[in-house]
Amino acid sequence: MPAPVQRAPASADVIGIERALPRISCLNSRVRQHDHLMAMAGLRLDRAAVALLRQMADSDPMRPGELAARLEVAASPITRQVRQLQKAGYANRAPDPDDRRAQRIELTPAGRDATDRIRATSSRGMRRALAEWTPGELRRLATLFHGMVDAFLTHATEGEESGGRAGMAGPWGGVAGGGG
Repeated sequence: MPAPVQRAPASADVIGIERALPRISCLNSRVRQHDHLMAMAGLRLDRAAVALLRQMADSDPMRPGELAARLEVAASPITRQVRQLQKAGYANRAPDPDDRRAQRIELTPAGRDATDRIRATSSRGMRRALAEWTPGELRRLATLFHGMVDAFLTHATEGEESGGRAGMAGPWGGVAGGGG
């Protein structure tokens, strides 16, 4: 039986961050918040469709499997969701120029417009919520958030390479994306 790992107690700052993460996740996953965002943007899309549109807008056309990997979900829900986006006119499938047997998913002009509307509406709400923050504070927050995500992703990758389960849970030990 291996010896228990000795761990230093977490600092109050780390504990504070750990407590804030589920609250942030919960804010992002609230049904009422999503419904309000969609009403303000004049769209009828579920949260999964919005996540897909945002990822596609930030990327070149890609295969469904790559899209699933970037979103860290199984390929089958992506395939179903892409079909729905195609029916709604937000996405197209195009032959992959590197492999004509494969297809890549791309946004249509309507998909780009929907993504732009979602981002503009979301941005307005964020600007209202953070109206009293200075531009320097906002820049610093964005830098810190990106740095934190990068550090968590590095930690998760290191855990996977060493045979650990860090990739199965959030870097703070809970289920990734969980909250309450």
